[in-house]
Amino acid sequence: MEQLHKRFTDSQVKELIERYLKKEIESSYIQEIFGIGKTRFFALIKEYRKNPDKFSIQYERTTKTRGISPDIEKNIIKELTFEKKMIQDKDIALKSYNYSYIKDRLEKEYDQKVSVSTIINRAKKNDFYLTKPKRKVYDREVLTNYAGELIQHDSSYHKWSVNGKVKYPVMVKKRFHL
Repeated sequence: MEQLHKRFTDSQVKELIERYLKKEIESSYIQEIFGIGKTRFFALIKEYRKNPDKFSIQYERTTKTRGISPDIEKNIIKELTFEKKMIQDKDIALKSYNYSYIKDRLEKEYDQKVSVSTIINRAKKNDFYLTKPKRKVYDREVLTNYAGELIQHDSSYHKWSVNGKVKYPVMVKKRFHL
């Protein structure tokens, strides 16, 4: 249900409260009109009795409802910058940002909680977002000695650590007999 200050003016609320205080209207009837419960109704009565002339149900927000602190923003950008350097380093086999890792890192290193979607939004806003590349057509040449034999080759040659100085080759060859 919509908030009280959006549905009624101050004068409408004052008039109904005054009629309640003069015992012209029952509280349950006013609560039904306002769409509020007993606790909220009597909090309004208490506020009205403090200062009837300055009574108002209107208010302005003093803080933003959806926002993160500048410290969190700074740390998100810091972590995204670090990941960008790793992505740009051709010796490291990293092709995209790991936003979940950044979220975990913010929690562990800085004790700051933030959602992955917030990190992605900041990445897009600050040019740290990579679109998914189109998939390449991959030709496969099957080399076997006899029908039913399947060979799988996997290989890579890159640094395994950001601070690593040497590239390590990794080659996996498996034979399956059906």
